[in-house]
Amino acid sequence: MRPPWMKAIVRKEYGSPDVLHPKEVEKPTPTDGEVLLRVRAASINKSDWFQLTAPSVMRLLAGGLRRPKRQILLSDVAGQVEAVGKNVKSFQPGDEVFGDAHWGLAEYACAREDLLVPKPTNVSFEQAACVPVAGITALQGLRDKGKVQPGQKVLIDGASGGVGCFAVQIAKSFGAEVTAVCSTRNLEQAGQMGADHVIDYTKEDFGKNGQKYDLIAGVNGDRSVLGYRDSLGPKGTYVMIGGSKVLGQLIGTALLGPLLSTGGRKMGFMGVAKLNQKDLLALKELLQEGKIKPLIDRSYPLDESVDAFRYFGEGHVRSKVVITI
Repeated sequence: MRPPWMKAIVRKEYGSPDVLHPKEVEKPTPTDGEVLLRVRAASINKSDWFQLTAPSVMRLLAGGLRRPKRQILLSDVAGQVEAVGKNVKSFQPGDEVFGDAHWGLAEYACAREDLLVPKPTNVSFEQAACVPVAGITALQGLRDKGKVQPGQKVLIDGASGGVGCFAVQIAKSFGAEVTAVCSTRNLEQAGQMGADHVIDYTKEDFGKNGQKYDLIAGVNGDRSVLGYRDSLGPKGTYVMIGGSKVLGQLIGTALLGPLLSTGGRKMGFMGVAKLNQKDLLALKELLQEGKIKPLIDRSYPLDESVDAFRYFGEGHVRSKVVITI
């Protein structure tokens, strides 16, 4: 008897979005501690792009030197519980959830019970799918590494991408006075996210305006760690969360950050975001309270996943790219 099948977008090699193609594959079966989801939406993160294109230095991390072991991409998902493993206690069929799953670019996906949380009723599946990686990265970078406090002056450099959008809103939820740095076309969006001040980096260099900040989050800027030092207050903190030249910036921050952390200033890299249910629940609360609102640049159906990745790869995405299923 033929097992249940489903549609998925798969790849057998590294490369451009053209290596992706639709295929009928076997529907997964959850283990004892897993949930089977009917995926309704999934979102693309920079890590998915790296796994797709996999420059040689990334192939060990991507899982295979010559060919990818993981044929189905995406982990940020939102959907409905289809079935649960025998040890699952928190969810039952029909529940609407979001979180981290295995192989989300498909009609069905399995996920660990402890990496899912209930979807708030005031957000759509598409909005919920934007949250896990980007939201947790922003939360952990600001709260855990940056130690953000009410009343602090916080600058978000690279405020228009997936992580940057959440960083602005999360910093505001902590009671900070937030300055967003972005390009001209994203000024209005930054204001909609609640930024108190917005700097157009094509017209103004925040490093030369004399302003000092208690916390700077480098999300997608192109500056080196030295380029942020003079904008910090006497006891300010710089946290590298990401960057447009991420490898060089990471190396520079790792080498120079400890040397520049003097006189009460702290400069360093946040580390790798750690997905966990506790922080997903914290983000769920912020969603319910309306303190964060996921923004979607473009949405594509599953059959147009190649176009979604092509657009993402152009590097001009505002907020998130979502695939609906």
